[in-house]
Amino acid sequence: MSSEIRLGDGTFGCSVNAVHGARLSSLRSGARERLVTFTRHAPATSWGAFPMVPFAGRVRHGTFEHGAVSHHLPRNSGPHSIHGTVFDTSWTIVERSPFHVLFVTPLGKHWPFAGSVTHEVSIDRAERSITCILTVSTTSASMPAQVGWHPWFLRPATLDFDFANMYVRDTEHIPEGRLVTPPPGPYDDCFTGSRRHPSVRFDDGSRIILESDCDHWVVYDMPKHAICLEPQSGPPNGFTLAPHVITPSSPLQRTLKLIAR
Repeated sequence: MSSEIRLGDGTFGCSVNAVHGARLSSLRSGARERLVTFTRHAPATSWGAFPMVPFAGRVRHGTFEHGAVSHHLPRNSGPHSIHGTVFDTSWTIVERSPFHVLFVTPLGKHWPFAGSVTHEVSIDRAERSITCILTVSTTSASMPAQVGWHPWFLRPATLDFDFANMYVRDTEHIPEGRLVTPPPGPYDDCFTGSRRHPSVRFDDGSRIILESDCDHWVVYDMPKHAICLEPQSGPPNGFTLAPHVITPSSPLQRTLKLIAR
C-alpha cells in the first residue's frame, strides 16, 4: 500500500503522507499546488502541513516540569526542542476511503509519558474544504499536551488576518508571556484574539481560509518562498506559559478546516 494517500482530484484535493508524519504533502486548488512539497534532503520541518504533537513550537532548552518533576526532551532546534515528537515518524493507517483517512501513532520513546495521537483528514469536494482533526490521549495519570498544524504555503501569496494581541518574544525567539498590540511585520510570532478567520491570498486571485478552534496562531512570513500560518492550542513554550493537562478520561482534540475560494 502506498504511503501517499490522495484525496480529491487535480482541481481540488490533497495528499497525506503516512511515512512523513501523517502530514498534508500536497494541497491542490484551482489546479495549482499551494504547499511547499517534498524535495530530497529537505528538513522535515520545512514542507507540507504537518501535525505538531504533543507540543507546538519551541520548548525552551528542551526542559519542562510536570507534577514537580523536571523532564528533558531532545534538542532539535539549536538549544531548544521544536514541533513535537511525531512530525518525522511513520504513522499507521487505521481507516481509508476516497474522501477520508485516519492515522494513529504513539508519541515515541523521547516523550516521557504514555500517549498516542490520531490525525483524521477528510475532504468535502462540494464545499471545497479539507478538515483535519488531531486527538491526543494518554494512559498515564496525567500529562501536558498541545497540538497544532504547521502549513507551508507557497508564495507568491499574502496573509489576511486580524489579531488583537501578539506575544512579546525574547532573544531566544520564545514568548515571554507579555501581550501587546501587534506591530507591523514581518513576523515569527504568536498571536491571540483572532477577529476573523485568517486566510492566504494567492497571486491568481484564489485564497485558502483557515478555520480552527485553536486559540493561538503563529505567523512566520520571513521566508521569501513561503508563508506559514499555524493554528495551535497554546503558545510556544506552552508547558510553562499556559500548560494544558490531559488525563485518560480527558483527551485534547482540535480541528483545522482549510477552505478553498
